[in-house]
Amino acid sequence: MATLSILITWIIIDMAETQNMFHPPHPGETLREDVLPALGLNVTSAARALGVSRVTLSRVLNGRAGISPDMALRIESWLGLENGGSAETWLTQQMAYDLWKAREKAA
Repeated sequence: MATLSILITWIIIDMAETQNMFHPPHPGETLREDVLPALGLNVTSAARALGVSRVTLSRVLNGRAGISPDMALRIESWLGLENGGSAETWLTQQMAYDLWKAREKAA
């Protein structure tokens, strides 16, 4: 969990910059590329730990669904504040991604 804690700390510190990024990552990408491998989990195991279906988590991990407030609370509870960041952190990352997408569409 130490590696995951360092990773999430970096995400929290970098959140202000992420909001202004040209192309911020979808928070599902962060879960897929960083969190799940750090924990040695596959989609099925992570979905079970979060209390959601494999399909639901897969949609988030592949950027086809966003991090909802409910999912953010589940992640916060699952990883713990010290390792996974707060629900607000995950929602801020989702908001940054959504805002970037909206700006791209409007341009």
